[in-house]
Amino acid sequence: MSKKVLIITGDAVEALEVYYPYYRLLEEGHEVTIAAPKKKKLHTVVHDFADWDTYVEKQGYLIDAHASFAEVDPAQYDGLVIPGGRAPEYIRLDENVQRIVRHFFEANKPIAAICHASLIFETMPDVLKGRSLTAYIACKPGVEALGATYVSDNTVHVDGNLVSAHAWPDLPAFMREFLRLLQ
Repeated sequence: MSKKVLIITGDAVEALEVYYPYYRLLEEGHEVTIAAPKKKKLHTVVHDFADWDTYVEKQGYLIDAHASFAEVDPAQYDGLVIPGGRAPEYIRLDENVQRIVRHFFEANKPIAAICHASLIFETMPDVLKGRSLTAYIACKPGVEALGATYVSDNTVHVDGNLVSAHAWPDLPAFMREFLRLLQ
């Protein structure tokens, strides 16, 4: 049965973390809307792990945002995907993002958060209190400050309606778990 899934992001989203879920969901026959601060072409970035102590960033492809956050009625959607990259660090300040994400937690609908997506939750500390999740390792202090347990022994973790993952190399298992919850 076809579901409606919302992806929330913005410029500097990690390319693989937005494209892979988008096309995977379309492949399964779901209707997918990408929302951003405004309806426009978004710039993606590619994060890779070279010989550096941290990841390197390069420009990626463009992808269309189909709607602005202000236009989104989260009650119309069955699931939510939050990609990482640098987008979460600034879209988390948008009151509409907080409204949208809070709806999915309160309605107990499937939420998929990968890599730096956990930064979104820092503006809503109550939604993660007592929960467990994983994220990119640099996000661990923020996760723990929210009163959540950071899971380090698995790169993909499921806690109720929340699927979380470290980074783009975990996309196959991440999407498999999210699709399972979406059914």
